Parts: sequence; structure tokens; C-alpha cells
Amino acid sequence: MKAIYIICVLTLFSCSAKYHYNKALKKGLEVVKTSDTIRISTIDSVPVIKHDTIVYEHFYTQKDTIIMYKNIIVPKTRLETRIEYKLKRDTIRMITRVEVQKAKADGKKNKKPNYWLMLIFVCVFGAVVFIASKLVNKYL
Repeated sequence: MKAIYIICVLTLFSCSAKYHYNKALKKGLEVVKTSDTIRISTIDSVPVIKHDTIVYEHFYTQKDTIIMYKNIIVPKTRLETRIEYKLKRDTIRMITRVEVQKAKADGKKNKKPNYWLMLIFVCVFGAVVFIASKLVNKYL
């Protein structure tokens, strides 16, 4: 029986909604009160007879007014911000990996032979062979 009394007392003295709302405001809750007001106005024309002429009197009436309050922005928790940061970081890493692999594949695929280097190599090799043959013929 004492346990029930303790539970009742604890529920009566627990945190109220106002306490949690104020705590959320301190931590960065932004209450965005955007209101849309819709007014439907009508113009009614009523014929009135004044002195022998018909005169139309206009009555401006307002039919409805609707006010809507929209969203409340709730701040993210530490876990949500950490997960969001981790996802952004991982996607950036994956994008850079893909770009590096594409660059490597393009580098291997688009290798064109360097004709100037081949021409210089042939000339130098021919000169070495020519000089070697002259030396061999001179001493043999």
C-alpha cells in the first residue's frame, strides 16, 4: 500500500509540460508562428428608392476569417547531428574514391605512345651501335 502512495506522490510532483517546454527553449527550440489569414469579403448591392430614383447602396461584408499556425522546428539531438555528419563524411569519402578510381581507369585507358621519346631513343641506340661497331672494327 505504501508503494502506491509513493507512486501517486511521485506522479503528482513530476515534471510538467511547461518545464519541458522551457528546457527545450533554452536548448534552441525555435517556435515559428506563421499565420495565414483568409478573409472572404463580399459586396452586396441593394436597390434603395430615394426621391423618385433608384440608388444602389453597397454593403461590404466579411464572411470568414481563418488563421492557421504551422510548424514548430525541433532542434536535433546530439545523436541525430552525429549521424548526419557521419553520413555526409562517408558520402564525401565515397565520392572521392570513385573519382580516384575513374581517374586511374582513364589514365590506363588513354595512354598514347610518346613518339618523340621513341624517336630520341632510336637515334641514341643507333648512335651507340654505330660507335660500338667502329670500335669493334678498329680493335679487331
